[in-house]
Amino acid sequence: MHAPFDAKPETTMTEAPQISAGRPQPLGSTVVDGGVNFSVFSEHATRVDLLLFDKCDDPQPSRTIHLHPDKHRSFHFWHCHVAGIGAGQVYAYRMDGPRDPKRSGTRFDHRKVLLDPYARANINSRWNRTLAIGLQDNVETCMRSLVVDLDDYDWEGDQPLRTPMEDTVIYEMHVRGLTASPTSRAASPGTFSAVVEKIPHLKRLGVTAVELLPVFDFDETHVLRNGPDGTPLHNYWGYDPYGFFAPHTGYCTSPHLNTHIAEFRDMVKELHRAGIEVILDVVFNHTSEGNEFGPTISFRGQANEAYYHLWPQDRSHYMDFTGCGNAVNANHPFVAKFIIESLEYWVTEHHVDGFRFDLASELSRGDQGYEMPVPPVLWAIELSKVLAETKIIAEPWDGGGLYQVGRFPGKRWAQWNGPFRDDVRRFVRGDAGVVGDLAKRLGGSEDLFGPQKELPTNSINFVTCHDGFTLNDLVSYDHKHNYANGEADTDGSSENYSWNCGAEGPCDDPEVERLRVRQIKNLLSVLMLSRGVPMLLAGDEFRNSQSGNNNAYCQDNPTSWLDWDQAEKEEETFEFVRRLIALRRRYRTFRAPHFYTGHLNSRQLPDITWHGTRLEQPGWEDTNARVLACTLGGFDGDPDLHLILNMYHLGLDFELPHIRGHRWHRVLDTAQAGPRDLLPAGHEEPHDDHTFHAHGRSVVLLAALSDAKDNPR
Repeated sequence: MHAPFDAKPETTMTEAPQISAGRPQPLGSTVVDGGVNFSVFSEHATRVDLLLFDKCDDPQPSRTIHLHPDKHRSFHFWHCHVAGIGAGQVYAYRMDGPRDPKRSGTRFDHRKVLLDPYARANINSRWNRTLAIGLQDNVETCMRSLVVDLDDYDWEGDQPLRTPMEDTVIYEMHVRGLTASPTSRAASPGTFSAVVEKIPHLKRLGVTAVELLPVFDFDETHVLRNGPDGTPLHNYWGYDPYGFFAPHTGYCTSPHLNTHIAEFRDMVKELHRAGIEVILDVVFNHTSEGNEFGPTISFRGQANEAYYHLWPQDRSHYMDFTGCGNAVNANHPFVAKFIIESLEYWVTEHHVDGFRFDLASELSRGDQGYEMPVPPVLWAIELSKVLAETKIIAEPWDGGGLYQVGRFPGKRWAQWNGPFRDDVRRFVRGDAGVVGDLAKRLGGSEDLFGPQKELPTNSINFVTCHDGFTLNDLVSYDHKHNYANGEADTDGSSENYSWNCGAEGPCDDPEVERLRVRQIKNLLSVLMLSRGVPMLLAGDEFRNSQSGNNNAYCQDNPTSWLDWDQAEKEEETFEFVRRLIALRRRYRTFRAPHFYTGHLNSRQLPDITWHGTRLEQPGWEDTNARVLACTLGGFDGDPDLHLILNMYHLGLDFELPHIRGHRWHRVLDTAQAGPRDLLPAGHEEPHDDHTFHAHGRSVVLLAALSDAKDNPR
């Protein structure tokens, strides 16, 4: 134990009658029995002090309660009940104990003021990250936690939506980026409440779920570096959490009034009213405390040896499987409890519908950092009764080289399908010889998920996400342009499978622009007409651009903010996306939660038959092939469909199969200008020829409709 900390005097209320032993469970702060019960975990602490502040911005606590181990400790939990206080109470902790980072990994320091890891809300108005790193006392510049009364809210009958996975269309978005631009015309830009203002747009688009980039409290004050123009660059995406039970303070309109919970719940409730689920992007693989040179915020000062992977040879150093300085030891018994309770809390108390786990493969590592065949925390998530009807989605890799697409532990986990992104990009770009891979992606990636007896609904299909080019930039840039990040353009992936369609960046050439629009439609069509669960990146529906930056994690500015003026300019693209989502909803063929098997329908047509320009000659072995077609036998009321994908630069004639008593009708043709590019139900265009001429770089969908069902034109 180190020497006593140097701080201003604090009043100790150990003998005050309003302080009682309290209970070890639940952890965190709970309004109960005319006061608040506090409980915090620390196995090796020898001293725990609870600091109570009268106001959020008070430099010093009004009183400090020393928790005596004989009265206020049960096994590894320190606890007490304080009568006469309630919601809005500001608090924090100090802890002391052994400081032996090299051998035991412990890093106790009574000079550092610590957040409650289970806090339901935090305040950071006095926070100074630098002063949380050195040896000085940081009580005047620490973050503090707030007591929240979770029962003080009217849900108005809100219930989980439970949209089937096969019917789900995900819209990945950043809470601030959605409305931070003045073009959003939001009343409180960049907040949870501003998301509510954009619900009409989301409902009109037809998505069934929003996937929010991290909304757990994170440190956006941390200056990563300065950009080339001297502008300080901060953590914008939010993949740097410290509060796993607390909505991010920066997304609230009035956090000083303890409105965090109400504002987040209001957003969820209104999204549910619109039929839209809420999926949270959660980061349990690392924390904001970083490596041994980072700040002490909570975990490091309470149970460093439990929360983090430490090098066995020298436990003063952190294993880093995330690229962020540390890695959470997720399969430690208490840390696993912490993760499960956090997830269950967001479901029970905030009605969240699902989670996407960032760098989820890190959660399958054991105490020494090796991959575990049966990771306890991942199976606990899958088998939790509370989480049983939620969506759980893994980013099935981590920063340490563990790649688990198609073999992620468990059966219920959906997984971001990186091969889908890459194969579709390559095919639509016009790369030769990838038709076989493209066929696998269209069918739900059975090659990846079939061996584990999983389903197409285990595949989250995407061509763009927050990490990489936007869809517009994917067809506008051959190379990344990340100089604004201050890393000399060395950051971000260099392997993007992009194509600028003839000019790098913005272009006034109408031919280039027409080709870019067509390529966008091609990429989106393949996405929506593939089995699996499609995911859109926010803004792609109106060609939002990041000026070629494919790693805008530090760009909290117009580079990453959605430009809503662009939405008005790109109405054709928006309408195409809206009608494409409706088309997917119209035909269950594309949403069926099983792989194609060759099963025959009532017209003796297999569920899928592969072709090239000629019937039943798909050209699997043709290294120059840039085309693919397939006939999809309809079931359960769906018509038979014929899909043509021509990524050759010239138009080609494709043979069509004959289906007795039916005529082919054009539904989709990306070579057409809107609104003729995608026709609504009842307005399909008859096509009587035995071939169809597909223009170069186009996607065509035909439906075989009964002659008796033809609508007069």
